[in-house]
Amino acid sequence: MKQEMLINVTQAEECRIAIIEDGQLEELYVERTSQENFVGNIYKGRVVNIEPSIQAAFVDFGVGRNGFLHISDIEPQYYRQGGLDPDKAFELTEPGKSSGDSDSGRSADRRRKPRIGDRPRVKPPIQDVLKRGDEVLVQVIKEGFGTKGPTLSTYISIPGRYLVLMPPLGRVGVSKKIDNERERRLLRDIMQTLQPPKGVGFVVRTAGTERTKSEMARDMAYLLRLWKSIVRRMRKYSAPIDIYQESDMIIRTIRDMFTEDVGRILIDDPAAYERAREFLELVMPKYASRLQLYEGKEPLFYRYRLEEEISRINQRKVPLKGGGSIVIDTTEALVAIDVNSGSFRSEKSAEENAYQMNLIAAKEIARQLRLRDLGGVIVNDFIDMRREKYRRGVEKALHDAMKRDRARTKVLRTSPFGLIEMTRQRIRPSLRKSIFRDCPTCDGTGIVKTAESMAIEVMRMLQLSATREDIAQLTVTVHDEVATWINNRKRREIAQFEDASHVQLHIVGQDTASPEHLAIEARDSNGRGVRFP
Repeated sequence: MKQEMLINVTQAEECRIAIIEDGQLEELYVERTSQENFVGNIYKGRVVNIEPSIQAAFVDFGVGRNGFLHISDIEPQYYRQGGLDPDKAFELTEPGKSSGDSDSGRSADRRRKPRIGDRPRVKPPIQDVLKRGDEVLVQVIKEGFGTKGPTLSTYISIPGRYLVLMPPLGRVGVSKKIDNERERRLLRDIMQTLQPPKGVGFVVRTAGTERTKSEMARDMAYLLRLWKSIVRRMRKYSAPIDIYQESDMIIRTIRDMFTEDVGRILIDDPAAYERAREFLELVMPKYASRLQLYEGKEPLFYRYRLEEEISRINQRKVPLKGGGSIVIDTTEALVAIDVNSGSFRSEKSAEENAYQMNLIAAKEIARQLRLRDLGGVIVNDFIDMRREKYRRGVEKALHDAMKRDRARTKVLRTSPFGLIEMTRQRIRPSLRKSIFRDCPTCDGTGIVKTAESMAIEVMRMLQLSATREDIAQLTVTVHDEVATWINNRKRREIAQFEDASHVQLHIVGQDTASPEHLAIEARDSNGRGVRFP
């Protein structure tokens, strides 16, 4: 498995990062300077409104839009100590051993005493926890969509290279994605020997597997210094104020996505290259040599034939190997994906053909969800299969293909209608919403009325005008094609209208008008404008 990370920042307004595997585009990240990105940032905010009906608070955190804070995202210390207490926000006592897992189970929760950071089984009403004017330390966990503001949480998490600092979790955990029990025990032992301070918690990331004790210690020391500076800033300033901002996308992607499988990182901008080099030498000096400055004359993404593939990302139909295809339709609430066999054929039975086509589609669906950054409810309509063995096989293929996705996903079993429903975490607007806007002609529907339909609509308006005695002249402006249709196909009706109503009619065609454009100007016998309709 050969991977390369390509970073294109030659355009100051946009940064693009592509991860290719064996020559195929697997992941794409795009960020523009014109689009504000708050996810991961930490703020000290002030509660401006409480909504008991939805058990949520709206928080002013200084960006011009209030954030949404639900009761489920409020850390227990807020109602254990009566709100945010800066003096208790960071308690570094004598080093002590911490143990446990991020997924230790209910039995372990029953054995130990409750700690700060534990989520209680029953939460009190939000009106008993917060009131207007309260200050809260919040982190943005999801960008706002449309009229909705960003989603906030008081469960702060600060990622490092191998660890995630989660104050005040109070214990050491291991990522659920590390499923090797021997590796989990080894990581817990390493963390216990490092003796993290009491009052803070750490979770070992998947990148922490096979790391040495010194590497983990260096990452822990960096995160502790960062958290101390955050607490100092939190105590010094009143809300609303920004406390901590996430790294830029280049540093963030290298930190989160770089693995030993990435053989090379290519950057086409010298300034960005220097920033990335300093980060790698500080955090991962062992891999700093894999970073290279691209100095070719041909643009980086063209050199790797990515521009054409990126341009196809937002096409509705995606061709598959062997002749099949998948069709992706997005709505406000869900994504519908339909698998078509097309010209895919083999010498095997129809059931076997459907199974093989579905296996290919499952892998491509996972890839397209990553590339397009689609989220919410996703319904996959695979080709019908009767055998239970084949249905389970497609489910497993989709599960396996989704494992490399960093977003949280949940895949259900095949429904009686042959559908596989799933959800994918939506953190920020999809790539489509970031790059494109709704068509001003069709308003995002993708269809417009035909010339015949518009001509019929014009004739209906003329019938309405015949009932008005104050109208002596009408000028109808439409698209050229509509005007041609009316003047050729409706010539007799227009003549009858003018004779019967004594109204002078002018049909004006404009080639620059939209297909649904319809403007009617009415005047009386003295040439003065009349309101119509």
